[in-house]
Amino acid sequence: MSSTMLSYIYSDTLFTATELNRQPGKVLDHALEHPVTITRNDEHFALLRREKVSSLAKAAQNGEYLIELLSAAFRLRLDEKLGSEHPHGWLKVFDKDELQDFINEVTEAYRSAVFSEQAWDELEAIIHEWHESALAIANLDLAHAFSNKDEYDEIPLAQPFTKKAL
Repeated sequence: MSSTMLSYIYSDTLFTATELNRQPGKVLDHALEHPVTITRNDEHFALLRREKVSSLAKAAQNGEYLIELLSAAFRLRLDEKLGSEHPHGWLKVFDKDELQDFINEVTEAYRSAVFSEQAWDELEAIIHEWHESALAIANLDLAHAFSNKDEYDEIPLAQPFTKKAL
């Protein structure tokens, strides 16, 4: 692949290994702003901020999990069955509209996560909240408590009293 093609694909700045040796400060200053490709003979090396590498690695690690999770949601929307042993079987408690909301929310959070390290935590929190909601919906005791609102009326609390100093 030509250097011109690499530059277009990665939209980075190209430096030779000789330039890196002679002007390391200049090359590192460029790497602060965007990825840099260092070329030596026909080899190409990437130089970029550690935070960016961390974010890319996290995206790669989470990608497989998210594909499986969203695939399960799509399959349920298409009325396909998931076995009871399926790791994302908890999605079965949601109807088609809720599943679409879940898919949209997770997809949007994933798009944001690719650009921001903190957004990964937000994505994990969204999935956690949906999972907790599924557990609550599937809990028969909670379902019974919420369906019988009249039976469990609120009881007002008495006014607190203060102790007088002795």
